[in-house]
Amino acid sequence: MRPLFHPAIEDVRPEAILHALADPARAAIFARIATAGCVEACTVLSTVGDRVIPKSSLSSHFKVLREAGLIRSERRGVEMRNESRCAEVDARFPGLLAAIMSAYAVRSDPAA
Repeated sequence: MRPLFHPAIEDVRPEAILHALADPARAAIFARIATAGCVEACTVLSTVGDRVIPKSSLSSHFKVLREAGLIRSERRGVEMRNESRCAEVDARFPGLLAAIMSAYAVRSDPAA
């Protein structure tokens, strides 16, 4: 099995983060990983809102998030575990993730 690519934090670029979080499904997946406080399995994150994301699309979303430097993934048997790299990204780009996730929260709030 091919090893997973995780960029070093100094190689993470803001344009890659913006691209990764430009997709609402990826932003929702990342928000759930970031707020979970623990390592999450891919299958736990397969539902976004009221829709189920197909496995092939879910794998693609995780790859984009991983290669942008937003998550770290690790294979455990047949399961893939994902954890946020928020602390590392925030140290490199202070406030970037908070601003992006706040924008999504405001956009998805019907009262706003």
